[in-house]
Amino acid sequence: MRKLLGVFMVILTALPLWAGARHTVLMDVLQIRELSGILHDEGLQFGATLNEDWLEGQGGPAWLGQVTRIYDPERIAESIRAGLEPALEGELLEEAIAFFGTDLGTQITTLENAARRALADPEVEEQARATFTKLQDGNDVRLVQINRMIKAGDLINRNVTSALNSNYQFLRALVDGDVYTMSDEEILDDVLSEREAIAEDTSSWLGAFFTLAYSPLSLEELTAYADFAESEAGRALNNGFFAGFDPLYEDISYALGRAMAMNMAAEEL
Repeated sequence: MRKLLGVFMVILTALPLWAGARHTVLMDVLQIRELSGILHDEGLQFGATLNEDWLEGQGGPAWLGQVTRIYDPERIAESIRAGLEPALEGELLEEAIAFFGTDLGTQITTLENAARRALADPEVEEQARATFTKLQDGNDVRLVQINRMIKAGDLINRNVTSALNSNYQFLRALVDGDVYTMSDEEILDDVLSEREAIAEDTSSWLGAFFTLAYSPLSLEELTAYADFAESEAGRALNNGFFAGFDPLYEDISYALGRAMAMNMAAEEL
C-alpha cells in the first residue's frame, strides 16, 4: 500500500510541473518575451513624455532609472503568465498552443509585435489611423473580420476600463504623494470625465493596429484568425491577457505616480 501511495504522490506532484511546461510553451509561441521588451520600450517612451509634461524635462538619469525599473521586462512577462495560467488549462491550453504554433500563428504574432513597434512612431500611427478611417467609410471585407475579433474580445470596453483604472491609480499616487488634495470621489469623477475621449481614441488605435498588423494576411488567413478569436480557446486567451495586464498596469501607474510625486517634491526643495 505504501508503494502504491508513493507512486500516486509522484504522479500528483508531476502534474503541476507538466502544466507549467505547457504554459512555458504557450509563452514561447506567443512570443511573450518579445512583447515584454516592446512594452518596456513603450514605457520608456511614456516616461519621457511624463518627464516633459510634468517635470519640464528635468527628470534626468534618476527619473529614467525609476521608469526603467518600473517597466521591468521580466516583471511584465511574469505578470502576463500569471494571467494566462489559470485562464488556459487542459484542452483550451492545447488549442491555443496548436493555433499559435502553426506557420499562420507564428506569422500573426510576429506581425502584431512588428506593428506595435512601428506604431511607436507618431507618423506611422497617424497614417495607420487614417487608413483605418478610410476603411470604415466603405464595406471592406477585411474590416468585417477585424471587427469580429474586436467584438469577440470586447476589446474596446475592456481597454477603456483598463485605461481608466490606470489613470485612477496614477492620480491616487499623486494624492498619496501630497501633490494634490483630492477625495477618492473627486479622483473618480476626474478620471470618468475622460471616458468618452478615451473610448474614441481606443477604438481608433485598435482599428489602426489591426489594420496595419494584418495587412500582409490574406482574407482567408484573417478569417481563420477571427474564427479562433471567437472560439472558447480564443476568448480564454483574451481573458488571460487582461487578467495579467490589468493589475500590472494599475501597479505600474501607481508606481509612476509615486515616483513623479517624489521628483516634484525634490524639485521644490
